[in-house]
Amino acid sequence: MPDLSFTDVPFIQAVVFIAILIPSVMFHEVAHGFIANKLGDPTARDAGRLTLNPIAHVDPFGSVILPGLMALAGGPLFGWAKPVPVNPGRFSNPTAHMAVTALGGPASNLLLATVLARVVWPSLSGVPKEIVGLLILINVFLAVFNMLPIPPLDGSRLLPLMLPPKGQQIYWQSQQYGFILLIALLFLFPGSLNFLTEVTRWILRIIVP
Repeated sequence: MPDLSFTDVPFIQAVVFIAILIPSVMFHEVAHGFIANKLGDPTARDAGRLTLNPIAHVDPFGSVILPGLMALAGGPLFGWAKPVPVNPGRFSNPTAHMAVTALGGPASNLLLATVLARVVWPSLSGVPKEIVGLLILINVFLAVFNMLPIPPLDGSRLLPLMLPPKGQQIYWQSQQYGFILLIALLFLFPGSLNFLTEVTRWILRIIVP
């Protein structure tokens, strides 16, 4: 698996990681907004979020400060962009269309990783190949990580499709605690998410020549 071994300077590693993370999470969020717009909710479009301009998507803490500190400390890869605004009330089928909108983010990361792996990565060598390899890795991991069924991650949007009305009510009421659970799993019980690495490796073996 690609890594940052082409440099042993922590600061450069952090800068490279952030430079790769930002377009990855930006692509992810634009995909959410694009699909929501196609399904009848133009909220992201009207807010100017259907753009590849990183300024519109960067969250100073989630996109720069936290991932930079994690890279410097050798901690887990973790970061986010500003979520695109979505108004489920504009969907004809709010539950199903929210699920489809949510799936657009991980799907976009897998698509980007596959194109890079099949078209760009094989023709490179040296440091550029390592950087593109890391871009592939991060996009696959973002897709896998975001499919966890924990709010506010995208995978949680599939739960209402499978729950009875009472279960849906409990789900909506417990969403506010999802982020706390996620942080606890990442930083207090990091071993609990080791299976994500194995899933990422399995996908990489499929998409990387």
